[in-house]
Amino acid sequence: MLYLAALLIGVVAGLRTMTAPAAVSWAAHLGWIDLSGSPLAFMGYAWTPWVFTVLALAEFVGDQLPSTPSRTVPAQFGARLVSGAFCGACVGAAGGFFVAGAICGAIGAVIGTLGGRAARARGAAAFGRDLPAALIEDAVAVGGAVLIVAVLR
Repeated sequence: MLYLAALLIGVVAGLRTMTAPAAVSWAAHLGWIDLSGSPLAFMGYAWTPWVFTVLALAEFVGDQLPSTPSRTVPAQFGARLVSGAFCGACVGAAGGFFVAGAICGAIGAVIGTLGGRAARARGAAAFGRDLPAALIEDAVAVGGAVLIVAVLR
């Protein structure tokens, strides 16, 4: 179950880089996943979820800007991979599978990045503009993240 959760939280990171760490930090802070005693314990500190939540909200706004680069340029893709691996490691660490969780999270991030790009392009073509597709992608990322961490508690 933790491997699947790590993969899926990586998919969320592929869709929205900061949504996954926001969800994981809230889960750690609320005690849904236990990261205490690990190097990732800071994810459960009182201020961490708020910082990641602000970053996630900023990303939602920034994603709508025409100057925002494609998610597949090296910097954007790399950030999604790091976020997916990090969040996957957090999920895996809760069950003692730190490295396996990181690998699953990174794989999920690749799936989310490439799959999200393709789905958003199809949605934008169907709607005739990008905004509705982007908002649907935001909703999928947030809803998916909430469901994934809720299952972990």
